[in-house]
Amino acid sequence: MNNIPQVKLGIVAVSRDCFPESLSVNRRKALVAAYAEKYDVQDIYECPVCIVESEIHMVQALEDIKKAGCNALCVYLGNFGPEISETLLAKHFDGPKMFIAAAEESQNDLSDGRGDAYCGMLNASYNLKLRNVGAYIPEYPVGTADECADMMHEFLPIARTIIGLNDLKIISFGPRPLNFLACNAPIKPLYNIGVEIEENSELDLFEAFKKHDNDPRIPAKVAEMEAELGEGNKKPEVLPKLAQYELTLLDWVEAHRGYRKYVAIAGKCWPAFQTQFGFVPCYVNSRLTGMGIPVSCEVDIYGCLSEFIGTCVSEDAVTLLDINNSVPADMYKESIEGKFNYTQKDTFMGFHCGNTCSSKLSSCTMKYQKIMARNLPEEVTQGTLEGDIVPGDITFYRLQSTADCKLRAYMAEGEVLPVATKSFGGIGVFAIPEMGRFYRHVLIEKNYPHHGAVAFGHFGKALYEVFKYIGVPVEDINYNQPKGVRYPTENPFA
Repeated sequence: MNNIPQVKLGIVAVSRDCFPESLSVNRRKALVAAYAEKYDVQDIYECPVCIVESEIHMVQALEDIKKAGCNALCVYLGNFGPEISETLLAKHFDGPKMFIAAAEESQNDLSDGRGDAYCGMLNASYNLKLRNVGAYIPEYPVGTADECADMMHEFLPIARTIIGLNDLKIISFGPRPLNFLACNAPIKPLYNIGVEIEENSELDLFEAFKKHDNDPRIPAKVAEMEAELGEGNKKPEVLPKLAQYELTLLDWVEAHRGYRKYVAIAGKCWPAFQTQFGFVPCYVNSRLTGMGIPVSCEVDIYGCLSEFIGTCVSEDAVTLLDINNSVPADMYKESIEGKFNYTQKDTFMGFHCGNTCSSKLSSCTMKYQKIMARNLPEEVTQGTLEGDIVPGDITFYRLQSTADCKLRAYMAEGEVLPVATKSFGGIGVFAIPEMGRFYRHVLIEKNYPHHGAVAFGHFGKALYEVFKYIGVPVEDINYNQPKGVRYPTENPFA
């Protein structure tokens, strides 16, 4: 995917001058060697210029990692560490940073070989707070070389997302549809986390689309679509218009990204879109999302922001679905009960008209939009990509602004079950432990909209740290509480 950053993590070891510098030197070398054994060494850079003991060393190290092209920083306490210099390094580094510390190696070397980084991490965290410097500190930040290598690797998706958000532009088209106030939220928090937004009208988009009439690239784009759809190409007559629309969006992205490297789109798809454009944009949305350019439906700005976050974390396509309908009792009894360890209230169906990319569907078919066709001629509602979503692990999540411009978020890990939906659209039978309680005491109680982003895998740990890093208060990062752990609003006698 070329719409997300590549992370190069600079490792800078630090040393307090009353401790042997050799502790930090040797432990840094061991850390780099351990990382190289397990992961791609191109992800990291070992700063060889100096071990940071002073402010002068800090400046030298900072210049070195910048010159090496590092866009993320790992401050490694090889021993107690100089609390001022190490936190100044984090303060002046323009990018995401983490702090980790070396564990003691052996009971046989606890004299000159003892580094006390366990203690030094406390001072580092205190000084970070004094300087208002945000940094990622792992759950248990003190470890062997092998354990610290794992911590660095776990930081990569967090760093990738923070870098991406600081260079992201969201392009939107049109106001939210009537009766979709749930997708309408203040944009001020976008600027607070470094995201730019360009809001356009539907007329701007329609004008650009008309300018692409007879674009010579359309036949090649149609051939791409035909190859992707295969036997699912049930509406071949609409492909030229869809190809024209896809080219319109891709050209708009290149012409309007400005100084930003990464782009996401909050697109309009109804009510006037179908009658004026002559199709629905769902399939094109699915294709761009599969390319790493998330496109949300119904001008859901925080939906496409959430999708972009998931794309960065997972390095994979995501989707945006309605938390849509309950699983019927007869379907539960026939296909789920006794086969999977879920109650009926743990299950629900996630659905959208056809915006999930083909790689995330068990099979796909180009169809018309059934709901819209109840009020419109069927021929103007063609363009959905329908099919059951592939079974497997998922994370349902969303970042959202409240009316008073505060950020909040949720995430819940679960799975898509291998159960035929017997329905329409891009749809799957989802199962999340304690979903019924989560639905009532988080999604309803905290007034989240019906759209949720879906990442294909379990990414709750990284998402939680991303939301913390960008400033969402921990009390506003919600997740599905396990059985026996009560929500504040949950009736204790229920």
